Amino acid sequence: MNVKRTFGTILTILGIIGLIYTGVSIIQRSGDFTNLTVIGIIAIIFFFTGISLVRNTKDEAA
Repeated sequence: MNVKRTFGTILTILGIIGLIYTGVSIIQRSGDFTNLTVIGIIAIIFFFTGISLVRNTKDEAA
């Protein structure tokens, strides 16, 4: 199993969790705007970085 692909999957999952948390907090109006903005931006960065790692990593048979 490729370490880059595994790390990309973990980053993608963390990004999805962060985006869901941000969305739920915005809908419930249960957070400060600055905190939600920072969490949302970090989640977007994690999500797209994870997706690009999974997409650009080639499978190699060991």
